[in-house]
Amino acid sequence: MIIGVGIDVAAIDRFGASLERTPRMAERLFTEGELYLPSGERRGTASLAVRFAAKEALAKALGAPSGLNWLDAEVYSEPSGRPLLKVGGTVAARASELGVTAWHVSLSHDAGVASAVVIAEG
Repeated sequence: MIIGVGIDVAAIDRFGASLERTPRMAERLFTEGELYLPSGERRGTASLAVRFAAKEALAKALGAPSGLNWLDAEVYSEPSGRPLLKVGGTVAARASELGVTAWHVSLSHDAGVASAVVIAEG
């Protein structure tokens, strides 16, 4: 059963400008695994923008409650490239309240826009 659906878009250039204006913002929004590729290289702006959109979509799928910690959700990828979500803390607590047992996530970025859809299943 679908418990919630969230969608979000982020303008990549605008998101990049926000990161430049507020350098510590990235560390407040993203885990180390999200900030860096397995090679240790920092992810590009489009990759970070789409992860931000996924976290926004995740919050919407949970009913957009206040008090969710950005670092309690992590967007990561299988070796095949399929995106997945790992949740803990405040996000896992809200998901448990709603009966969420599985996540489905889709990410895309093109033409200067990053978009994400998250489905919470229970």
